[in-house]
Amino acid sequence: MDGITHLRRSYRGDVCQSSLKVGSFPDIASGASVAGSGDCPTVGSPEDGEVQVVKFPHQIIRPMPNETHDTELPFAAPVATPTTRRGFLRTASLTALSAGALAACGKTPVAKAAIEETPSAPPPPPLSPRAAAEEMDAMHEKVMKAFPARTEGKGNQLLKPRLEKGVKVFDLTASVVQWELEPGRKSEAWTYNGVVPAPQIRVTEGDRVRINLKNELPESTAIHFHGLEVPNDQDGVTFITQKPVKPGDSYTYEFTVPNAGSHMYHSHHNSAKQVGLGLLGAFIVEPKDKASEPRVDVDYVLILNDGAHGFTLNGKSFPATEPIVAKLGQKLRIRYMNEGMMIHPMHLHGMHQTVIAKDGWPQPAPWKCDTLNIAPGERWDVIVNCNNPGTWAFHCHILPHAESDHGMFGMVTALIVQK
Repeated sequence: MDGITHLRRSYRGDVCQSSLKVGSFPDIASGASVAGSGDCPTVGSPEDGEVQVVKFPHQIIRPMPNETHDTELPFAAPVATPTTRRGFLRTASLTALSAGALAACGKTPVAKAAIEETPSAPPPPPLSPRAAAEEMDAMHEKVMKAFPARTEGKGNQLLKPRLEKGVKVFDLTASVVQWELEPGRKSEAWTYNGVVPAPQIRVTEGDRVRINLKNELPESTAIHFHGLEVPNDQDGVTFITQKPVKPGDSYTYEFTVPNAGSHMYHSHHNSAKQVGLGLLGAFIVEPKDKASEPRVDVDYVLILNDGAHGFTLNGKSFPATEPIVAKLGQKLRIRYMNEGMMIHPMHLHGMHQTVIAKDGWPQPAPWKCDTLNIAPGERWDVIVNCNNPGTWAFHCHILPHAESDHGMFGMVTALIVQK
């Protein structure tokens, strides 16, 4: 009979002694035995010709030739010297079987000792307060020195119309692009004419305008003219004033421009997604009678957003935001527009802001502040008398929108007053 025919076991107290009887395998030295403590898994059975392993030793000792023992050693193990190639292979098989069972029992003191003796790497020593400060300061300085960082694409640029029989015509194509928010960080953007914010539309009260929309988005859309008191059928709200503009279709809006002021245009179909991805822009209406308008040297539109692209000013995140530049003694008009879903208190260092209008309507009496709270959908117009030279921080004062351990980011820019 080939293989191991059976495993003979005998017990002495808490020690299990077993001797292997081999068929055609090479003879095992007389008196050799296996012994151990603790239960082990069973492999096969005597009946089917496999080895039934019950106990295995913690170590193996090979008896010397002609060595005899009056009593069976509890740690002795079967050893045989193969005399033929076939015998060598069979001995190797038996050794592998024993090793596998030992591993299954967890009775591998050598491996266990190796694990116990392997030293774990000690944790690095903590930085001293000064070293930690140096590390953080270096990150802050690196970001600040990068401002204003150059990126691809610039939104909020004036869109010049073409004239058709006295009508100012503006063409807008809604499409998906990759938009660079800050150096090296691009994100999918849904845009009008490929930029965020969309091109700025600037007209005069009483103008006749036509806006042609072509939809190249993967879903339907529409344009709402936020703050403009247009005829109902031009309001751009799907299933209330119009049907959605399907992918591949076009739609035309046409009306006479009503109320003057700082207004916006944006999607009003699945708008939480579409506006958050960039379908938004400024729609500025100059008054026909400019007698009551303040005279300014710089007129700057600042659009806030906090959608899919994070915290942005005019479609960029610091240090890629654009600084506002004025000369000493000039008057600056800032038109704030919040296209996001959060409140943003905009704080200017060094000079106060004089609030002159809200949502396009003049304030009954101008008032002053250095921090102006701008809620979603709101537009605020302020005047800054640039009488304090220098580079002045200008940011949202909900600080997690503007700064972290790694330095400034998001809703941060600067007002530079040049001498």
